Amino acid sequence: MKVYAFDFDGTLTTRDTLIAIFRYARGDAFTLLAFLLFSPLLVLMKLHLYPNWKAKQLMFGYFFKGMKLADFNDLCKRFAKDHRHLLRPKGMETVAEALREGNEVLVVSASLDNWVRPFFDGMQGHLHVLCTRPDVRNGVLTGKFITKNCYGSEKVRRIERCLPYREQYELIAFGDSRGDKEMLEYADKGYYKPFRR
Repeated sequence: MKVYAFDFDGTLTTRDTLIAIFRYARGDAFTLLAFLLFSPLLVLMKLHLYPNWKAKQLMFGYFFKGMKLADFNDLCKRFAKDHRHLLRPKGMETVAEALREGNEVLVVSASLDNWVRPFFDGMQGHLHVLCTRPDVRNGVLTGKFITKNCYGSEKVRRIERCLPYREQYELIAFGDSRGDKEMLEYADKGYYKPFRR
């Protein structure tokens, strides 16, 4: 059996969707203000002096804490519909072909499943979206994550949890950044920065 594992941001898309959904939800001015406010932490994060997941969670909370989950999901569906231009055609063709051939397809991303999953609506087959997930209490976003940030070695743990019998399948992985290093090394075949002309 073949299993195809795809990173999302930068691999199947042309740029990061986290910033794109921030802008979509609150506009350019609010997003710029937020990045100025969090710039000291973002600098520390780039210097590896502050955890990536913590900075991401703080910013996510700044934008979406207190929003009803239903409203957030509606926003994410609209975002995916309005941002299909971000998808790399060759990458999505590869996903569709793998599904048509009856293979298992995993989309393994540090982005939240709420806005990643709608990009694959309508695709038929064994497709699993393994992403960071938000914490929800009484139908409202708390601004925190209920799972670990799906980045680095966490991507491998998610794959193992989804398909634990590693010896029973050939894993083919696609990624484009430091966050995909462990997944690409774990795979039988790893492709770095594919689908680019």
